[in-house]
Amino acid sequence: MPLNECQIIKLPKISDPRGNLTFIEGGAHIPFEIKRVYYLYDVPGGAERGAHGHRELRQLIVAVSGSFDVILNDGKKKKNFHLNNPSEGLLVCPMIWRDITNFSSGSVCFVLASKEYDEEDYYRDYASFLIDAVKQ
Repeated sequence: MPLNECQIIKLPKISDPRGNLTFIEGGAHIPFEIKRVYYLYDVPGGAERGAHGHRELRQLIVAVSGSFDVILNDGKKKKNFHLNNPSEGLLVCPMIWRDITNFSSGSVCFVLASKEYDEEDYYRDYASFLIDAVKQ
């Protein structure tokens, strides 16, 4: 899957003097049905997350609080996305290696996934990922 298919998606934002509200509907705002939700928080300064790829999984990554960088790599090119807006999400396609870095204090990384957890879908070794990625 080419890196250019990974993109920032603007999410609905309802502004109100009492605070803003953003919602996400699978199949409407994102191009997949939501099968799993998870979030990363209390990430220590200097720590990195991710460092893996997926064979089939699609994800939407949102910085619901604070900020962090998501570095995407399709085996040929890399692209850095700085996420810091809870009304935007980064669509990550299959066959993309991701590293998540530069977490600000108090940041929360919220992830919507197209599949339930399946260890067989993961690439944990970058060299193995590259072998399959260059075939794409």
